[in-house]
This record gives sequence, structure tokens and C-alpha cells, in this order.
Amino acid sequence: MKSLRTSLLSKPFSHIYVEKEIISHEITKEILKKFPNSQIITVNHYKEVFSRPRQNYKLQELSKKLILAKKREKFLSPASSLCQNFGHPYFYYANLIVNCIFNCDYCFLKGMYSSANIVIFVNIEDYFKEIDEILKKHPLYLSPSYETDLLAMEEIVPFFSRFVNYAYSKENLILEVRTKSVNYTAIKNLKPSPNIILAWTLLPQEIIERYEKTPNLSLRINTIKRAIHDGWKVRLSFDPIILVENWKEIYKKFIDYIFSEIPASKIQDITIGVFRIPKEYLKRMRKKFENEITLFPYVEDIDAYTYSSSTKEELLNFISSKVKNYIPEDKIYTI
Repeated sequence: MKSLRTSLLSKPFSHIYVEKEIISHEITKEILKKFPNSQIITVNHYKEVFSRPRQNYKLQELSKKLILAKKREKFLSPASSLCQNFGHPYFYYANLIVNCIFNCDYCFLKGMYSSANIVIFVNIEDYFKEIDEILKKHPLYLSPSYETDLLAMEEIVPFFSRFVNYAYSKENLILEVRTKSVNYTAIKNLKPSPNIILAWTLLPQEIIERYEKTPNLSLRINTIKRAIHDGWKVRLSFDPIILVENWKEIYKKFIDYIFSEIPASKIQDITIGVFRIPKEYLKRMRKKFENEITLFPYVEDIDAYTYSSSTKEELLNFISSKVKNYIPEDKIYTI
């Protein structure tokens, strides 16, 4: 499999839309240098492209365009109750990048936005200012890769490294960077910070092949081992657990394989969650895609669609029981 770096930079975005206001921003210039063959189109506001009517999401997924913009408000938002907060009352996310280079069939972004194109808000300095203001009031648990894969995008825009450097001096800030990436080369020379958690999503290879377009399981495991060796805090996320035929056999084999490769004592903790998605997002996904994910007969659970309570309980109990063979119970979080 090609590395993420090779696949991204060997097939650059054919068109890059840039807001006029940030055409001279240092990060804009840095990004554009990496795509000398792309057609640059200036716009007044990114929503002229990103939010225009009658877009074809499926076609856009095949040839995503890049949009560079300025975030003007709401730099941080409270995280969804569908996410595990690990006991942190002030759990926020920051969407410096909207949409992801990976096209997982189950991703909530497919129902959240009408466009598959990727937006990068280049003014990261304004995010830092808002974080500074919040930290004056209370601690902050922040996910800066809530609507994208920040580590996977590092070769295009170095937001992860900038967050690492920023976080070194912020005692009341904890960053959780969620990823499926194997792009460790981009961060191998960074000094790990005790308040940054790298949270890798891992699912069985059978699930990856069926529902994801991401690096395979063994490549992710090798990347995790490098991160642990270099001193990073690592969280494993088995989420979303998806119900498939022979799921017990598949997930048992998966968990045993994980801990035959990764030293359990070096893992910060583990989160386990079944598939769940806001109701409106799934309704929109069903209009765009007909597949095993969208057509499954989920049940309503507060504001989300998910499996029935009995199925959810069976999935969580089974997988948690297998994980407990390797990890103390107080390090296992379920949702």
C-alpha cells in the first residue's frame, strides 16, 4: 500500500479555491507551494463553493477539491454527547479542517455536509487566542481532529505540529488527536507532550476492507508501536463497532491480535462504542448512499440512530470482556 504521503502529494487537488481575504496568509502560501499544478480560483467566501446547491457528493468523493478559508466565529464548540468525554466536563472540539481525506461508509460527515470537498481554515492563530481565553476560566479537553484526520493532513498543512508546540506550555489543556493515519514520518521529530493523546481508531481488517478506504490494520499497529516507543500517550478506539456476520469470531480475533502486537501496559486507555449517528445525518446519508450502513434498520435512541438496546448491550459486553483480558477495567470506556 502506498503511504498516505505518497497518495496525497502524487495526486494533488486539481482545483484549489482560496478566499481573497487570506490569499496572503502564511499558511495559504505554504499550502499552495505544495500544489504548483493546481488551478487556483479566488472566492469571496468559502460557502460559495462548499455550500452551493445541487452538489453531487459521490462525484466529489472521487475528485475532492481543496478550499482555503478564514474561520470568522465559533472557533471551539462543545462536543457531542455521542462522544466519550473521559470524565472531562469541559470537552470541546475545533474544526480547523472540515471533511476528511478518508471515505469511510459509516462516517457522520457524509450526513453532516452536502459537500465532500475539504475546507482548511488557515487562521490557526485565532483558534489559539480563543483557547487562551477559555483556559483563563477553566481547564479544557480539546479534540482538534473532530471533523477530519489532522495527522493524515499534516503533509498538506502542519496543524498537528503547531498544536504540539502550542500545547507544551498549557498545563490545563489536554489535546486528543483522533486518527486512522500511518503518517508518522511527519511527526517523528516532534517531542511528545504529556498533555497530548494520540487516539488511533482500530477495527478488524474485515471491517476496514468492507467499509473504509484507510490504511490497513497492520500498518496502523506498526505506527502505534513507533509512537509508544517515542514516548507519546496512545489511546485505542474500537469505534464504531459494526454488527456483521460472525462478529464474535471477528472481534475476538481482532482483539487478540492487537494485544499480541501492542504492549497493553503502554496504552493510556481504550474506548469502545457501537455505531451511532444523529438522526438527521443518517436521513441525509440515506438520500446519497444505499449500502449496508445506511439501510440497516436502526432504532431511535434519544437524538441518534443506533442498534437496539439488547444488541448494543451484547456487543459492548462481549468486546469489553475480551479487552479486560489485557487491560484493567478502569481503563476501558464504553459508549
